[in-house]
Amino acid sequence: MLWILLTLASAFFLGLYEVSKKHAVQDNAVWLVLLYGTVTGAILFSPFIVLSSMGVLSSDFMLYVPRITLYEHLLILLKTAIVLTSWVLSYFAIKHLPITIASPIRSTSPIWTIIGALVIYQERLTAMQWLGLAVTLGFFFLFSLAGRREGIYFRSNKWVWLALLAAMFSSASGLFDKHLIRSIDKVAVQAFFTLYQLVLLLPVVLIIRKNNPNALPLKWRWTIPAVAILLIVADFLYFAALNDPDSLIAIVATVRRGSVIVAFTFGAWIFKERNIVRKAILLTGILAGLVILMLS
Repeated sequence: MLWILLTLASAFFLGLYEVSKKHAVQDNAVWLVLLYGTVTGAILFSPFIVLSSMGVLSSDFMLYVPRITLYEHLLILLKTAIVLTSWVLSYFAIKHLPITIASPIRSTSPIWTIIGALVIYQERLTAMQWLGLAVTLGFFFLFSLAGRREGIYFRSNKWVWLALLAAMFSSASGLFDKHLIRSIDKVAVQAFFTLYQLVLLLPVVLIIRKNNPNALPLKWRWTIPAVAILLIVADFLYFAALNDPDSLIAIVATVRRGSVIVAFTFGAWIFKERNIVRKAILLTGILAGLVILMLS
């Protein structure tokens, strides 16, 4: 199925995005890395928005951005706020945690979606879904014990909690995306989402800089713009997968979390992190639980 292939490609680029993000935030202010990344995205998409509105681009062009209603703009703005919240939390987490710990935590976002459905909607799970949930949470607990070897105690480490919150907001965004992409043109969603990131983020950075100019150090690295470019490619493929009427959000969300394999492998190699074999075994268990959920 094409939408599965698109999701797998999206997962690959999303994994590279995680590795670039880790490299970009080292010794840098998270807010500035995010800001320059959003500026990169805005620069890339702005010409297509302008040329589309002027009628220079035809509607059958791959990156044609159609006009949308005010209500649709507000929906995209809401999505942007949710995603930016997730990003801020995950950027701070990945800056202070090894990528071989931060990425697996983020990969658990489908679990929080299911738990949310249980609590909020009082849904009933099948036996296979309970098995997948138990396997994933069980290996996640063992993963938390493995983190202690590096002095990272999941219960008391604030960066771990930020990574978990980032995963939860990512789950909320994923659920919202399914509705958004089915009701609004996918290119319009991605284009205006990129612009609204800048609209929401710039005032925050200006306020921080005004109150404490020394709070935003930055060493320029090529991975700062690369973060935005890799995410745009990953999201374009992801939105294309969701746009397929046969696509299933549960499967798309779970397969896309396979990006953790790319992030874990490249991150372990580039950043020379410790206890890789033990973490890899436990990560395999987490992914096995997610696969069981996907199959159910």
